[in-house]
Amino acid sequence: MAAEIRGILAAITTPFTADGSALDEPAMHAQINRLVDAGIHGVVPTGTTGEFMTLTPQEYRRVFEVVNEAAAGRCHVFAGVGSTSTKEAISLAQHAEKSGSTGVMLLPPFYAAPNFEELQVFMRSVAESISIPVMYYNIPSSTGVTLNAEQIAQLGEIPGVKYLKDTSGDAVTMADLLANRSDKIKAFNGWDTLTFFGLASGAEASVWGTATVIPELAVALYNALAVDNDLSAGRELWKKIWPICDFLESVNYYAGIKAGCELIGAPVGPVRAPGLALSSEQKAHFAKLLNAAGVKTV
Repeated sequence: MAAEIRGILAAITTPFTADGSALDEPAMHAQINRLVDAGIHGVVPTGTTGEFMTLTPQEYRRVFEVVNEAAAGRCHVFAGVGSTSTKEAISLAQHAEKSGSTGVMLLPPFYAAPNFEELQVFMRSVAESISIPVMYYNIPSSTGVTLNAEQIAQLGEIPGVKYLKDTSGDAVTMADLLANRSDKIKAFNGWDTLTFFGLASGAEASVWGTATVIPELAVALYNALAVDNDLSAGRELWKKIWPICDFLESVNYYAGIKAGCELIGAPVGPVRAPGLALSSEQKAHFAKLLNAAGVKTV
């Protein structure tokens, strides 16, 4: 698919078998089919929601292959790439391209957080190794890498680095990027409770884990704000969606998304250790929020 990225990119789960020991490939196909049928514009596997940190190197690469097989050109696939090693990040990015991905969502090295010069060299090294575009995954709470709007725009000057998933929660920086620096890098919101703000402020897309649970509502919000310019309709939809986003930001996020998939009758297996499933009380509360938004649960 041509890499003009607009719409809702669902940050998807990695389905596991019941004991969590292996990938559940049929469930991966079912997840993609469900999201495509709901009108989702793209998917992002092996990000935070996809529990990339628990995958073996072989599983990581296999997820790229299966997701692209399942998508079959019907939606964009931005494969999440995260490693503490430049060599491994390049290897993963190249495999993502070989598997048919639209692009890669690149996490900066974590634990030993790079300074800005080191980050620029890292981003350039990965971008030069592939011919598909790179989306920078800005999530300072997990990586320890905090950038201002000017620095993020400088990353966009690296050939091949075209997009940003902003999971900083910093609405001021997002506003700056959207208003003043979209010629350098296309900023997409990745902080759930700021989704309305991002789309209403002109973001052309949103990378959104909650969309894996409520894809129809997510697409409706995008259409209201970004296609129809109907702010009133967007506000009414957001009143339904915001409590769900707020809840998911209060729990283990990827466990919450997997619980949501189970609640809507589209199970994707357990989370992997050390993650823990939501409690029965949390699941019951989540079900009430989904029902209040008009989403049927089982």
